[in-house]
Amino acid sequence: MSFRANQSMQLDHIFRALSDATRRAIVMRLCEGEASVGELAKPFEMALPNLMKHIGLLASSGLVTSEKNGRVRTCSLQTEAN
Repeated sequence: MSFRANQSMQLDHIFRALSDATRRAIVMRLCEGEASVGELAKPFEMALPNLMKHIGLLASSGLVTSEKNGRVRTCSLQTEAN
C-alpha cells in the first residue's frame, strides 16, 4: 500500500471518529486535560459500555489513549503521531 493510500485510510478513520457528536464532545473535554471514563460519562445519558465503544473508536483512530490503573480507566488525547 502506498504512503498516500495509507494516509487516506488514516484520515478516513479520524473523520469517522469525529462524525459523531458524542465523540466530538469527548475530544473537546479531553482538550482540557485527561479524565476518567466516569467523568467523561457524566454529561451523557448512556450506559458505560456504550461510552466505552465511543472511546474505543476514538482510540482505534489514534485520537485518544486510555490507561487502566486499578478500577479507574483514564483517557487523554493522543499527542504523538502514530
